[in-house]
Amino acid sequence: MPFIYMKSIVICFSLQLLFSLFVHGLPGSIVETLPGFEGVLPFKLETGYVRVNASELFYLFVESQGKPLEDPLLVYLVGGPGCSALTGFFFQVGPLIFNTTDYLGGLPELLYNPYSWTKTASIIFIDYPVSTGYSYATRSEGYHMTDTASAKLVHQFLRKWLIDHPKFTKIPFFVASDTYAGIITPIVAKEIFDGNEAGLQPHINLKGFVSGSPHTDTALEHNSRVPLAYRLALISRSLYESAKNSCKGNYVDVDPSNAPCLEDLEKINQCITQINKENILDPKCVRLSPNSNNEEQSRRFLKANSQRFPVLSSKIQDYWCQNFEYVLVDVWANDERVRDALHVRRGTVTTWYTCNSFLQEVLYTYNVFTAVDYYQNLTRKGLQILIYSGDHDMVVPYISTEKWINSLNITVDTDWRPWFVQGQVAGYFNSSLVYIFCFKMKTGVRTSSF
Repeated sequence: MPFIYMKSIVICFSLQLLFSLFVHGLPGSIVETLPGFEGVLPFKLETGYVRVNASELFYLFVESQGKPLEDPLLVYLVGGPGCSALTGFFFQVGPLIFNTTDYLGGLPELLYNPYSWTKTASIIFIDYPVSTGYSYATRSEGYHMTDTASAKLVHQFLRKWLIDHPKFTKIPFFVASDTYAGIITPIVAKEIFDGNEAGLQPHINLKGFVSGSPHTDTALEHNSRVPLAYRLALISRSLYESAKNSCKGNYVDVDPSNAPCLEDLEKINQCITQINKENILDPKCVRLSPNSNNEEQSRRFLKANSQRFPVLSSKIQDYWCQNFEYVLVDVWANDERVRDALHVRRGTVTTWYTCNSFLQEVLYTYNVFTAVDYYQNLTRKGLQILIYSGDHDMVVPYISTEKWINSLNITVDTDWRPWFVQGQVAGYFNSSLVYIFCFKMKTGVRTSSF
């Protein structure tokens, strides 16, 4: 009889385990090697999926190369919406980069990034919302998303991820992001804070958030582009003064009867339309842009050169463009060997896109146009907040970022001063008594990679 009783317990436990795996999904898988990288990866990489309602969210997790049980844990939210976590992994703060210097075709070569944030932090990169990267939905309603729903999705993901990774529940946690995700970030922070207060488990040890060139207030950002164009000497003083007077400082949704304003804005547009607005010092490469309407044309161009991208006629430096990296990641992420190495579920995503324009234009509803109130609320919670911007970025002008930070009416502790890298001025910063740090960097929109 004792033997039969023990056998019943084992069977019962096995059924419970199977049920748990069915409901929550299998834990992540360790990735030791990646196609394009020579040898074993010099860091711990895990990939997997977390199920949230009808969403199967793909993630990459890189454990800190320092002290993973002491170093902070970050979730890094890429902008878009609908831009893959791989862009953050390769182009922003992750441990690998593409070798663009010697690329001659075929599967791109991967190199170790010695400046990765994973030197001192563990980072989760998420493909969110559904239709982004390798993430997919099991029901049709999972494909429709809003700003607020995206924030809730990320929050639920994090709670579930920590259930499978309990050793990270006690260490400091930060939300990090760039560009469009800037409007999602404070909402995610509020969701986490409110969830902790409501007693949701596991507890997330939220300490603050970090955002680079953060989209925060749509109208303010659009209205700041004309003043920034003048500051950057892209338009003349006379044209700027004329537009300021005729438009009364409002350069968005202009009254159709205000002909002088419309005329000035048309002149300004002629001056800046051929400029790379992400960084005015970089060449404009529309065909290679992840947000270009010609992404399919770009893909066809590449396929026309190959049986899967053979040797090119010359090295990439002969026609260099910074966002040529987007072509390389497109080649890499759509390779079946790469998908197998990353443990991507077969048959779930036919084609991987850097940024999913169909999601941006059809599936996604933009329902938050300013996040300033969220910041105002969070400054009272004792969280640490770091905002950094590029001074050559016209997508999210630093002027608008300074304005909404000033609108919070917080007391400045450290006034505007330069900060240095290897003895050279790299930008300027100030800080406040409520733990808001504002950095301005000598770069464009991709501030995280500098």
